[in-house]
Amino acid sequence: MKYLLFSLAAFFFLCVSCKKNDGYLSSIDYIIFGHFYGECLGEDCIEIFKINNDHLYEDTRDHYPDANDFYNANFQKLSDEKFALTKDIINYFPMSLLDEENHVIGQPDAGDWGGLYIEYKRNSVRKFWLLDKKKENVPSTYHVFIDKVAEVIQAIQ
Repeated sequence: MKYLLFSLAAFFFLCVSCKKNDGYLSSIDYIIFGHFYGECLGEDCIEIFKINNDHLYEDTRDHYPDANDFYNANFQKLSDEKFALTKDIINYFPMSLLDEENHVIGQPDAGDWGGLYIEYKRNSVRKFWLLDKKKENVPSTYHVFIDKVAEVIQAIQ
């Protein structure tokens, strides 16, 4: 009987603890993410998006990000279908980014391989980073997130 109760308790705990935390996005104000390429022509060279708990937005300005200041965007709402393709990106956000002292990680776009712009806002915490897309130039803790950003941008274009 004790074994049965223990098994049921363990099963219940596993079910609850393995549940994906879809509510995390609601605990932040937004995340801005996108890529940029300097030696590039066309609409796809700079793609910046903003996601909050309810919607996905795309920047229409498409300006090359500044390493010294937050990105100045003009966001327009995208479809709910595109939001559905991106809403899990927060699950890949590396919280260790919040501890980074530098805004620039690696050498974004130094060799025309592009960079990522990432901005995070939760309550009074607002931070941004430029990440190198060449993964060997950044800590491995960011590799999965870099891949996820690329995957999401490809899916919504």
